Amino acid sequence: MKFFTSKHLSFKLVTLVIFISFNAAAQEISRYPLIPYPAELVAGKGSFIITSKTSILLAERFWNEANELNDLLSKGLGKKLSITKNPNPHAIKLVYDASIAAPEAYKLTITPQQVIIAAKDPAGIFHAIETIRQLLPVSIEDGNIAKQLSLPALTIEDHPTYEWRGMHLDVSRHFFSINYLEKFIDRMALYKMNKLHLHLTDDQGWRIEIKRYPRLTEEGAWRTFNNQDSACMKRAVDNPDFTIDKEHIIQRDGKTLYGGFYTQDEMKGVVAYAAARHIDVIPEIDMPGHMMAAINSYPFLTCNGENKFGELFSKPICPCNENTFEFAENVFNEIMKIFPSKYIHIGGDEVDRSDWAKSDACKALMQKEGIKDLPALQSYFINRMEKFFNSKGRKMIGWDEIIEGGVTKTAIIMYWRGWVPDAPVKAAKNGNTVIMTPGEPLYFDAQPDQYSISKVYHFNPIPKVLNKEEAKAIIGAQANIWSEMIPSEKRADYMYMPRMTALAEMLWTNDQNKYDSYLKRLVQQYNRMDALKINYRLPDLPGLLNEYVFTDEGKLSITKPLPTLTIRYTTDGLPPTTASPKLPSPLIIKTSELVKVAAFTPAGTRGDIYSLNYTQQLMLGPVKIAPPKPGLACSYYKAYFKETALMHGAKVDSTFITNKIEVPSTVKAPSFGITYRGYIEVPTDGIYSFYLTCDDGGVLRIGNNVTVNNDGNHSAQERSGQIALAMGAHPFNLDFIEGGGGFKLLLKYSLNGSEPKEIPASWLKH
Repeated sequence: MKFFTSKHLSFKLVTLVIFISFNAAAQEISRYPLIPYPAELVAGKGSFIITSKTSILLAERFWNEANELNDLLSKGLGKKLSITKNPNPHAIKLVYDASIAAPEAYKLTITPQQVIIAAKDPAGIFHAIETIRQLLPVSIEDGNIAKQLSLPALTIEDHPTYEWRGMHLDVSRHFFSINYLEKFIDRMALYKMNKLHLHLTDDQGWRIEIKRYPRLTEEGAWRTFNNQDSACMKRAVDNPDFTIDKEHIIQRDGKTLYGGFYTQDEMKGVVAYAAARHIDVIPEIDMPGHMMAAINSYPFLTCNGENKFGELFSKPICPCNENTFEFAENVFNEIMKIFPSKYIHIGGDEVDRSDWAKSDACKALMQKEGIKDLPALQSYFINRMEKFFNSKGRKMIGWDEIIEGGVTKTAIIMYWRGWVPDAPVKAAKNGNTVIMTPGEPLYFDAQPDQYSISKVYHFNPIPKVLNKEEAKAIIGAQANIWSEMIPSEKRADYMYMPRMTALAEMLWTNDQNKYDSYLKRLVQQYNRMDALKINYRLPDLPGLLNEYVFTDEGKLSITKPLPTLTIRYTTDGLPPTTASPKLPSPLIIKTSELVKVAAFTPAGTRGDIYSLNYTQQLMLGPVKIAPPKPGLACSYYKAYFKETALMHGAKVDSTFITNKIEVPSTVKAPSFGITYRGYIEVPTDGIYSFYLTCDDGGVLRIGNNVTVNNDGNHSAQERSGQIALAMGAHPFNLDFIEGGGGFKLLLKYSLNGSEPKEIPASWLKH
C-alpha cells in the first residue's frame, strides 16, 4: 500500500490547479483569438447563434455601422438581415451609450439570447464589429455560406491606448492600385488601425492628379525603369514576389514606361471607403526636397533650373521665389478638396540645401528676413506653409528634420531618425505633438527576421526621459512602408504582415505581459489571413544559423512553427520547391556542403529560404599568451567606410579598452569604424555559436577564421556562425562600421546549442 502525506496531496493539488489554469488559458485563447486583445474580456458560457431570422436593432446614428455589420454577416449567411428599430428578443443591438467617454471605446456583450454593442461614437461601434468579425468562423472571409453563424459568449469593455495608430504606404517609388489600397484599408480596419498615411509624391513619381498642373501626372507619373526596378528584376529570378506588377507597365512612343497615378475622383473614392471604416487618410506631398518628379515638368521651381541628385539627395525647390509658394499653395488647395483630414503632411526631410547657399535670391531673402542659416531658411518655408494650412483649418505634419531650424509649437512632428534620439524629446518639451515612427523597428520595408515581431510588440513610443505631462505629447505611432524594393502587392503583403498585428496590439492594448498570448493568437490569425489571400510572411524556422561547423558529423533538425507546414530541402545549391524532398529528422551531414531549406504551406506558398553552410573542421587549439590584461584593445576611426576592410591602413583617431562588445556612449560621429582586438578565453571544448547584430556592418574573426560575416552598409540585422574551439585563449578580432544613421552592435554566443547570451567580460583579454 502507498501512503500520501498532506505534503504530497498539497503538491498534487497545486499541480492540478496549474494544469487546469493553463488549460483554461489555452481554451480562452482558442475561443477568443483577438488581435488586438481587448482592455477587459470576461469569458461567458454558451454561444449566440445568428441565422437569417436574426435582426439588427439600432440607434438612429449608427446606420452606416449597421450596414457594415450586415455586409459582414451576409458573407457567411448568403443574405442580409433586417435592420429595424422594432424590439426583437433575438437580435444584435447597436446602442448609444453616453457614459462611454473614451474616443473609439465600446462595450460588447454576447449571451445566448442577444448581442449588445454599445458606444458613444460610431467608431466605437465599428471597432466592436471588427471584434465580432474575428470571433466569427474564418470561412466568413471567403464567402463560404452556412445556415447559421456562432459567436462565443463574453463581455468586453475596450478602448485604445493611443490615438494615432497608423500605417504609411509609399506609392511613389512603386505604384499600387486602387483595389490594393482598399484591401490595405480592410486589413487595417480588421486590426483597429485608424490612420493611413499615403506618400503620394517623390523623386521617382508623382501619383495624384493636380488639374492646375497636368504635367505632374502626364509626365511625372511615368518613368523608364530605374536602378531600383533593375534590382527588383534581378531578385525576381529566385523570388517571384519581386516581379513588378505588369498592370503598371505601358508602352508609349516606343518606350517601356512604369508608373501610374490616381485621378482625383478615384482618390475621393478611396477616402470615402476608408472613412466608412473609420480610417483617416493623410496625404503627403513631400517638399521642399524629394521633388524631382515635379521639377522635371516645372523647372521654374528650382533656384537655378538644375534638377539632379547631389551627394545624398535630389535638388529641392527654391524657398526664395514667390512662384514656388504659388505652386505649393495651388497644389495643396486641390489636395484639400480630395482629403478632408485635418492633417496634411508636408514631408520636409532629406533636403540638399547647397544650391540655396549659391542663390542671390536666397541671400537677399535671408538678409531681409533675418534668417541666420540654411536650416532656418528651410524653416521659413515650412512655417510659411503651415500658416497657409492653418488658414484652411488644417494641421501640418512634418518629418523630424523640420525642427532643426526652428518650428512653431503647432506643427506636428513625425519622428523617424533613430540616430537622433533627442529629436522627439526636444519636440515634446517644445510643446509639439509627436508621432513616433523610428526606422528601428517601425520601417516595415526593412527585411523582417526572427526578432521583428518581438521588437515591434515591445516598442515603447514614450521616450524614457519624458515626465508624465510631457509624455502626453506622444499621441501614438505608425509603421512606414517605403517601396523602393517593394515592386508588387505580394511583396508589400509579405513586408507588413504579420508585423502590423504586433503594432496594432502595442498601440491598442499596450500590455507587454500579453506577448506570449499574442503569439498563440497570431497562430490562429494565420488561418484568417489565408482566407483573405494575404501573402503574409510565414513564421521563422526556429534556431537556424547562417554558418555551421562539425567535427565528425552534423545533424539538422527543424521544429515546424505551424503544424500545417512542410519543410523541404536541397543540397545542389538550387532553391527548394514543392518537388524537393522533405527534411528528415534529423538530416545527417557527413561532408562540408550547403543545405537550403524552406517551409511550404499546403497551397504551395514558400516561406523564406534559409541557406545553411556546413563546414567540417578540426577543433581549433588555444594559443599561449603572456599574462593577459582584461578587456579588448580598440581603435576608433572617425570616417565613413563602405566595408570593414577599408579601415585597414586608415588613420586611427583614438584608442580605448573595453570589456564589453558595444559602441561607447561617447561616440557621436554619424559615420565611424571601430576595431576590437585581443583574445577570447573559453572555459571548455565545444561548438561555439556567435550571433552578430550590426547596423551597419561587422566581421568577426576567431583564430584565422571568419566566424561571422555581417559586412557592408545595411540596417540592423543579425548574422551567425559557428566555430569548434578547444578550452583556452583564441585570437579575437571584430571590425564594426557605421555609415550614418542609427547604429547598433550586439554580439552573443551559445555553447553546443544552448540559449544565446552575452559574452562574459572575464573571457575578453588583450
